[in-house]
Amino acid sequence: MGLLDELKTRILTADGAMGTLLYSYGIEYCNEELNLQRPEVIEKIHLDYIKAGADIIQTNTYGANAAKLARYGLEAQVADINKAAIDIAKRAAAPGGQFVFGTIGGIRGIRKSDATMQEIIAMVDQQASHLLSGDPDGLLLETYYDFEELAETVKHLKGMTDTPLIAQVSMHDPGILQNGMSLNEALHQLETLGADIVGVNCRLGPHHTIQAFEEVTLPEKAFLSAYPNASLLDVEDGRIVYESEADYFGRAALLLREEGVRLIGGCCGTTPKHIEAVKKHLNHLPPIVHKEVTERKPIVIREAEALAVKPLHEKAKTERTIIVELDTPRHLDTTKFLEGSAALNEAGVDAVTMADNSLASPRISNMAMGSILKHKQDIRALAHITCRDRNLIGLQSHLMGLDALGIHDILAVTGDPTKVGDFPGATSVYDVSSMELIQLIKKLNEGISFSGKPLRKKANFSVAAAFNPNVRVLDRAVARLEKKIESGADYFISQPVYTKEKIIEIHEATKHLETPIFIGVMPLTSIRSAEFLHNEVPGIKLSEDALERMRACGEDKDRATAEGIQIAKELIDTAAELFHGIYLITPFVRYDMTVELIHYIRQLDQQKESDPIHVQTSY
Repeated sequence: MGLLDELKTRILTADGAMGTLLYSYGIEYCNEELNLQRPEVIEKIHLDYIKAGADIIQTNTYGANAAKLARYGLEAQVADINKAAIDIAKRAAAPGGQFVFGTIGGIRGIRKSDATMQEIIAMVDQQASHLLSGDPDGLLLETYYDFEELAETVKHLKGMTDTPLIAQVSMHDPGILQNGMSLNEALHQLETLGADIVGVNCRLGPHHTIQAFEEVTLPEKAFLSAYPNASLLDVEDGRIVYESEADYFGRAALLLREEGVRLIGGCCGTTPKHIEAVKKHLNHLPPIVHKEVTERKPIVIREAEALAVKPLHEKAKTERTIIVELDTPRHLDTTKFLEGSAALNEAGVDAVTMADNSLASPRISNMAMGSILKHKQDIRALAHITCRDRNLIGLQSHLMGLDALGIHDILAVTGDPTKVGDFPGATSVYDVSSMELIQLIKKLNEGISFSGKPLRKKANFSVAAAFNPNVRVLDRAVARLEKKIESGADYFISQPVYTKEKIIEIHEATKHLETPIFIGVMPLTSIRSAEFLHNEVPGIKLSEDALERMRACGEDKDRATAEGIQIAKELIDTAAELFHGIYLITPFVRYDMTVELIHYIRQLDQQKESDPIHVQTSY
């Protein structure tokens, strides 16, 4: 009798963790390689679970795909590792006739860029082919946080084989997937796609797993499965541990049965003792065939508060908009910064934008200074956010804090690597790319956490993305802009440009885009700073004409300042003709230079308005 026939009348017990059990033995390298190097260790674990009462065991192949094996230089051994795993499991199960399922693990986490769907399906096809060659009783898909990945994998495998298929999602929070979908909806979609058993595994312990199933209705054709962790994880003396008594886990299995679950196993932290307890407490109890689900009232997500001012990206579509970058201090004296921000505000800037520890050097938090600008000086603040300094927890917390402070203008950037800054030994996080950060910020605008759970209120962020036009092939940079628009970018802020020809080239290359672009202009202050920018700062290149003009100033600071302003004005003449948005970068807190340029831009606009024969050629 096959597994699916058994589940019609029985609750079956699956095995528990493999990886964390090996970890507890002191094995901290590629678990899947043990199928070849230490098969007796893997077989003993299978036998221990079978002795504990497991009706189904899974192969030691969770990470046996090309992407995960490549971390250990083992990508060429996908076939050998998977075939060995099937042989080991079937050898262990043969005497007792336990079911053997070939395991395939999820690849993506939050980052969709970890692998394209085409790459994922190719790896699934490769791994599944080798597992199926060993004639398993079915395939088990586990630890999938990305529902798109799991759905596409199920569809592909149903086209490959008619062997039974278990499809399990993983949740960050009970009842909600990473994409905001309810567990109930996800499991029923998987059933519709052809999965024979649908359920959850990993991340959550028994308590939250039971809680998640309380809102799940019984499938019409498929069966429900649950493989909870032993508990929430803890760290003791630098090692991951799970605190859970086996009997508690067994009692939890009774509650999972009441929610209609028919296949119960364990994930991280579980041991043969946990599985023995599950078997003991279920004690041949029949499965639940009817279940009443009381739908909880959905959490109401309030709309975002109406903005007092038009979003920058909306304003820049139709009228002149000027933003100015002013670096927050690298010390604790904020006097000059606040003097500068006040002067910029008086000059008529639309927003003051502040980098996020540019060049990987610590400065006063732009969140703190942005709050001071907004609440003490009534200045609109635009905060940069890098992917370098904060993990996903810190990024979401930071963004929630900005929303609470009423700072809604954001520039999402990757961030310079730490090795260029004051602390070259510091860790660069990069949990996500700038494009993925934009997507996550847009989730907050829908009132959805990075983890998928509702946040009770929508954020109202206007999200800018960076644009570096100082490249050899501009079309490639524009193609990247198009991808950022797909990710949700509302507008672009460019690196400083130093030739009129480049500004015109940018206009021609981007005129098909409706998304506004702020052209960056940074006045030069000396030949030394000019050569530094040209030769050492990533993404900035000066024209030979600009360098020669600054060289001609020699060490005359006043002359150099005047020449730098004149070069900037000439660039502004072209930029103002072709773009509504102008982005002025203040050099070395020389806000007096930026104030002069703001006045110049405003005067240009006034002249155009008063000139009845002037015709604006293009925006």
